[in-house]
Amino acid sequence: MVGRIPVTDVSPVVDLGRHAAKATIGEPMPVRATVFREGHDKLGAEVVVTDPAGVRHAPVRMVSIGQGTDRWEAWVTPDAVGDWTFEIHSWSDPLATWQHDAGIKIPAGVDVELMFTEGGLLLERVLAEGDLDAEESALVRGATSAAADGERPVAARLAALQDPALLAVLHAHPLRDLLSVEGPYPFRADRSRALFGSWYEFFPRSEGATRDASTGTVRSGTFATAAKRLEAVAEMGFDVVYLPPIHPIGEVNRKGPNNTLTPGPTDPGSPWAIGSRHGGHDAIHPDLGTFEDFDAFVARAGELGLEVALDLALQAAPDHPWVESHPQFFTTRADGTIAYAENPPKKYQDIYPVNFDNDPAGICREVLRVVRVWMSHGVRIFRVDNPHTKPLAFWEWLLAEVRRTDPDVVFLSEAFTRPAMMHALGSVGFHQSYTYFTWRTGKKELADYLIEVSRESDHVMRPNFFVNTPDILHSYLQYGGPAAFKVRAVLAAMGSPSWGVYAGYELFEHVAVRPGSEEYLDSEKYEIRVRDWDGAAAEGRTLAPYLTRLNEVRRAHPALHLLRNVSIHASDDDQVLVFSKRHEDDVVVVVVNLDPHSTRETMVHLDMPALGMGWHDSFVAHDEISGESWSWSQHAYVRLDPAVEPAHVLTVRRPR
Repeated sequence: MVGRIPVTDVSPVVDLGRHAAKATIGEPMPVRATVFREGHDKLGAEVVVTDPAGVRHAPVRMVSIGQGTDRWEAWVTPDAVGDWTFEIHSWSDPLATWQHDAGIKIPAGVDVELMFTEGGLLLERVLAEGDLDAEESALVRGATSAAADGERPVAARLAALQDPALLAVLHAHPLRDLLSVEGPYPFRADRSRALFGSWYEFFPRSEGATRDASTGTVRSGTFATAAKRLEAVAEMGFDVVYLPPIHPIGEVNRKGPNNTLTPGPTDPGSPWAIGSRHGGHDAIHPDLGTFEDFDAFVARAGELGLEVALDLALQAAPDHPWVESHPQFFTTRADGTIAYAENPPKKYQDIYPVNFDNDPAGICREVLRVVRVWMSHGVRIFRVDNPHTKPLAFWEWLLAEVRRTDPDVVFLSEAFTRPAMMHALGSVGFHQSYTYFTWRTGKKELADYLIEVSRESDHVMRPNFFVNTPDILHSYLQYGGPAAFKVRAVLAAMGSPSWGVYAGYELFEHVAVRPGSEEYLDSEKYEIRVRDWDGAAAEGRTLAPYLTRLNEVRRAHPALHLLRNVSIHASDDDQVLVFSKRHEDDVVVVVVNLDPHSTRETMVHLDMPALGMGWHDSFVAHDEISGESWSWSQHAYVRLDPAVEPAHVLTVRRPR
């Protein structure tokens, strides 16, 4: 039923409140609603949150936003992990109504004494109903006396009732007439890693791998050799090291180099073709080591401040143990064969997709068991492969089961699919989501996308901007040269609280298998890649120092830890993107030349209030990459030569 003071169009609300909106401890979350009433009397509104322990917090007053829209807003910041709720309380505000009317009538000589009498009665209600301290009570009593003192000049009496200190007390202790309550609505606060983190992806079998110079035979790396790479990853400032599947790889229909169907006897196959005679999803590829070796790898990562994320790919090779023990997990075709994965015209002969229609309860039990195996070995983050090809109801159940006992475990959705499915996966519990960032390269589409992920879909999905993946080598990187790699790194690292890099990015790996393809030539998905990290560093052929600096800036600036604080600014060049992020006094302004081939000179035009300043203020813009500083104001000139540096990452230093 509609309240006496109606509240409509509440946000953030997901699926009419069936699912929880997304929040993170320490992250301000906007609560908005349309609040209105009949007539001209004033109203008030506030947000009341209840934490996971059932404790109701002090109300947060809402403020009117958007001239003439009746739209109200308040920001709340959860301080504990768990399930929260919020309510919106709306009421008739007789104090605000009186202040408005008195400011018009009394100076005009209309109903002067009656207005003062009514004002005095309202103040007496505040004294009786409000929980005022001694100082506040004295201030209100003084105003009450002034209202009743007919010997004082009218202007002085009115001034006493309009004193800013009094108004602050009345704002803190409102009279709530005709109180209406809308809600509660759920939101869930996760740990900070669900929102903020720098991810680095590598294949353990490639780290420490060696090639025999005489035969060309490649010997796989192990967890022990991969652990040696962790120090370099940590030194670059990454927080999460993500491993593609580490399980036994199928031998039946194994793929050869570049996804061919003719593997040689030593070709390792794709890690996503999971399962063989050596075991399935709960086993480790024998070439990588044992569970003891994996535990040592996780421990070493922890010593370096890294969390280990593991791939969860719910599919099987033809020789996976499930094919024998649980054939009902798969689709049997009319000829009696099990259907392999297809995305016409692509065929994945080395993979059997799981069919959730045959034995959903059995699949649920088995997957939860597998997930808990890896949780018991220190994995608290899972990157889920192609979750959009599995039922939403399954993910809702699985993530709820894990959250029930282990609310710190984070799941990243790798779903490059339709927006409705991407948002739905976030709604049912995925903590993070891959995005369309990789395919957003133009100025307008990038600006629009930054606004979309930070203000429009933020309540259902948190973005993770990966600059590349083993599957995705965008043409921008194929033909943009080293400057393109810098541009994309700046955009991802500064534009999203979470971003990711797949190994080889810092070596400018950019050759596709064929023109028009986004697949790497000699893709690491199908073969072990031997990289000379030390040689590249010695010769200066690495972007590692640049990535390190970006991660240093991210860690140093709280504004870059948040999602919902992006502002877009103007420039006169259609290849120069300008955006900022602000949290309290911390402000970062990013100016990027999106053209990796040409120098761009232009004027930028800043929305100064978005930076927390007046339109005519000036400030020192310090470039965190070059170390230079300039005096900036609303309009500033920039020149960005991509051969030197394609971007400014500016921190705002206000004059004292």
